[in-house]
Amino acid sequence: MTVFEELKARGLIAQCTNEEKVKDLLDNHQTTFYIGFDATADSLHIGHFLQLVVMSRLQKAGHRPIALIGGGTTMIGDPTGKTDMRKMLTMEQIEHNAECFRTQMRRLVDFSEGKAVMMNNADWILKFNYMQFLREVGVHFSVNRMLTAECFKSRLEGKGLSFIEFNYMLLQSYDFLHLYRTMDCHLELGGDDQWSNIINGADLIRRVDGKDDAYGLTFTLLTTSEGKKMGKTEKGAVWLDPNKTSPYDFFQYWRNVGDADVIRCMKLLTFVPLEEIAEFEKLEGAELNKVKERLAYEITTMVHGKDEAEKALAAAKAVFEGGASDENMPSTELTAEDFADGQIGMLTLMVKCGLASSNGEARKLIQGGGVSFDGEKVTDPKLMLNKDAFNNGVIIKKGKKTYHKVTLA
Repeated sequence: MTVFEELKARGLIAQCTNEEKVKDLLDNHQTTFYIGFDATADSLHIGHFLQLVVMSRLQKAGHRPIALIGGGTTMIGDPTGKTDMRKMLTMEQIEHNAECFRTQMRRLVDFSEGKAVMMNNADWILKFNYMQFLREVGVHFSVNRMLTAECFKSRLEGKGLSFIEFNYMLLQSYDFLHLYRTMDCHLELGGDDQWSNIINGADLIRRVDGKDDAYGLTFTLLTTSEGKKMGKTEKGAVWLDPNKTSPYDFFQYWRNVGDADVIRCMKLLTFVPLEEIAEFEKLEGAELNKVKERLAYEITTMVHGKDEAEKALAAAKAVFEGGASDENMPSTELTAEDFADGQIGMLTLMVKCGLASSNGEARKLIQGGGVSFDGEKVTDPKLMLNKDAFNNGVIIKKGKKTYHKVTLA
């Protein structure tokens, strides 16, 4: 099976500017390609993870990736998929986020000499002369055509689009032109929501340099079988940073994916051979639990390392086999400041532990019978807990699968 055929078989390819040409680049040549990552947060999330897996897969096939951190484009913010303008970040915040990205990327892609390149578009974007940029780049963009792009169209139908965001497509398109000229980069990859930006980059190269050998390819977005975007939990996004999403919680996210999604996730996000996945497809019902466990183990190993994956697996097995070993369980340590007159409310405790996002959500969970405190079901949302109750550590259980240990400092 060729490289392109495997991408297709795994369901990774969404759209392609010229399938025959891209297939030739990936199957018969050593190709330099790039994927852009705007530094809008201090951690990558699982949507980025899919792109890094593709980057690693193509690198293993002999191609050279460029991981382009958007230190310049982040200053504007991509309007794609957003109902409001993104928060404006300072240069210091963007550089901090970029450094966090670099650290996480190195776990998944080999950036040793000649293998891959990490770049930052701030190195050229921040040097632009505005009038020169408008004359060289802006002249090639039709406003009428831009307004038909989904990333702009949805915003114009809603809360409107600021002028600064309108420039984003021009800057991302210029990135492709710059890398084409300086790095012999002929292929841009990205999520399918980036299709408009990607095809405009290839078109800019054709218009400015008169070359027709720049192409774009987009990946399937990471969604459930129902079309809902994956990567969100009641605690927020699923991050690659262990301080934002613990390795245990990260493992549990994948362990708890729906039956209808586990095979697709295995194809998209792991390096498990398709032949082995085909055998998994024959399973159903409770048999799929071992597939989910394998999925969680593979992805956690890639992001957090084998040791953390082993710990998370051991803790998960204890939970699903009826016990709840607290050795690798997520935990929260309370201090004297958490108590008022020697007591803490159950609702406050659940929010502090991240088991609920608000007192209201915690109250609903308790009223629904889904919360236990040290083996006893909690029925009263107004329950107050004495400080002494935590001397030896306690375990809060939410639902059937979520356990959390609470200790006293």
